[in-house]
Amino acid sequence: MGFCWVNFNVKDMGESLSFYQDIVGLKLKRKMNPMPGTEIAFLGSDTDTEIELIRNEKNGDPHYGKDLCLGFTVDSISRFMDFLKEKNIAVLSGPFQPNPLLKFIFVLDPNGVKIQFVENVRA
Repeated sequence: MGFCWVNFNVKDMGESLSFYQDIVGLKLKRKMNPMPGTEIAFLGSDTDTEIELIRNEKNGDPHYGKDLCLGFTVDSISRFMDFLKEKNIAVLSGPFQPNPLLKFIFVLDPNGVKIQFVENVRA
């Protein structure tokens, strides 16, 4: 059995696609409009796991609890924080380094989903 995707509703498809492509670095794999007022986009990297973004005008704006979090690796937290600053994206919390081999920060995506960026520190 393999993990295919996680899906969630978004407020604005264009803004969400921009965040996940330009900030997170995911590639748009496919996009569709299965019915009027509904957009679906799948994004991913070189793995089989994808993020499915859904915008359905009938559903209104999504609401997420504080416990949903998606994690992505980066080469360097300090360089990535500089990148986020250039893009006017605020760091929600961090950086944290709970042990010598791990550093991470949190930001919010355009929908309020918590995103964790993680650096695996090389010893």
